[in-house]
Order: sequence, then C-alpha cells, then structure tokens
Amino acid sequence: MLGEWGPVWRDTWREIWVPIARAAPDDVFVELFRASNEHRANPLNAQLLAEATDTPALARVSQRRLRGSAFSTEADRVNFLEAAFEVLEDLGGDELSNTFFNRIQRFIDKYSLRYDLRRPFSLHPTLAGVFSGMVRELKSIAAADAALLPILRDFEESVRDLRVDSSERNIKTCIQKQVNLLEALGQGHPNAAGANTLGRISDNIGTWPHEQVKEAIKNLYRFTCDYPGIRHAGTAANQLRPLGMTDLVAISAVLAGFAPYLADALDASAVYRR
Repeated sequence: MLGEWGPVWRDTWREIWVPIARAAPDDVFVELFRASNEHRANPLNAQLLAEATDTPALARVSQRRLRGSAFSTEADRVNFLEAAFEVLEDLGGDELSNTFFNRIQRFIDKYSLRYDLRRPFSLHPTLAGVFSGMVRELKSIAAADAALLPILRDFEESVRDLRVDSSERNIKTCIQKQVNLLEALGQGHPNAAGANTLGRISDNIGTWPHEQVKEAIKNLYRFTCDYPGIRHAGTAANQLRPLGMTDLVAISAVLAGFAPYLADALDASAVYRR
C-alpha cells in the first residue's frame, strides 16, 4: 500500500544503502545483514547466516538481494531500520548514524511515506499512516469473507464513480454503500446477536468507551435514514440543503473512524504498529 516501506523497498539499495556504504567500514553489510535476519519472516539459521556474511563482498550481495517481502509486516521493516541505526552508530559513530538519519528522512520525503522520523532514530506512523493501515486491514478482513468482499467493492466503486460524476445522487450512493459496509462489519461481531441494522448493532456490541460515542454513530445512522434519498425516502422537511463534496469527505471520514469498534477481527494495535 502507498505510504509504506514495502512497495518501495527495492529503491532503498540505491537511495540509502549504497551511499551509506561509501562512508562506512568494509564490514558494514555484514552487520546490517545480521541485524536484518533478526526481523525476517524466516530467519536464516546460524550456518546459512554465516555463509551469507562470510566476506564483506558476499554480505553486500546478500543485503542487496534482501526484499521487502522478506519481512512479515511493515512493523518488521521499521524495526530493522531502527536496528540498522544502532549498527551504524556502533560502526561509525555520530557522523555515520547522522548520515543514515538524513538519508532516511530524504527517502521518506521523496516517496511520501507516512512516517515521522524523530531523533535519535525512531519511526512513528502519522495519522495518514494509521488511517491507511486501517483501510488495509479492512481489505484484508474482507478478502477472507465472501459475503463482505462484494460490499466493500461496491463502496470502493461508488467512491471512484465520483471522479466522473460528483452529483448529489452519487454522493448519496457513496454514503449509503459505506453504511452498508459498516453494517456488514458489525453483523460479524460476536456480540451483534443477530442485529442487522447499524443502530441495533451499535446497541449490542458493547465496544464503546462512552455512551456518547455510541450515540454519535447512531445519530449518523439516523441521518442516513432521515435525509431524503440516502437509505430511505426520509423526511423532506428535515433537509437543510443539498449534499455536496464537503459532506462526502466529512461524513465518509467520520464513518470510517467507527470501523474498529464494529470489526471484531481488526486489531487496532497492529494497525498502528504495521
């Protein structure tokens, strides 16, 4: 997904590791590859690791061949980069580690990665990164659910359709499809107790930190039922004005924020760290 290290990992060789090697001791890739092995999905055993780092030249080849897919998660990639900083600090002190810091910062800026880099060296997800991670997790959940997947696709297609026609009709359709998605997520919650509307699901699941948070999503659901033409005929007298793109952006963002309460399979801690 855009904004993460995985899709652009192959470019780190040219943009980060090669420039670092020019200012580092000969055995830099020996230590870096050893550090990467601790965070890989399938770490090499001691013999294979020794073979891969037997000489500085061989270690350089091993590091170059290291793919982003060698790590299980985005968090593992981040953990390796943070470990690499410590390796470089040990090998070359402040000068080398600061060069690495600056290279990473330029890489983040160039590829619009959704991280905030803080000194001495730690990568923190931005709000955009957290939101992106949540969407990715929801897609992963939907991909494993034959009933949920087409509902997610309907919502995504309704969002794409706005590029061609951002009429009020399509904005209403987009909001309706998103509520359908939230209902589908909530129906899968173990505490939903067979409820099939967003209001009743919200009453049953018991995940809310405060009654007013629950009331917030229920009020938005009431809006979609009462505003003419979203989910029902609604009440014409309650419509203050036609819907526009401001409403689409605002309401979609707010509704999306309730997904972690409704999707029992979504691990919010993993969303942040990944």
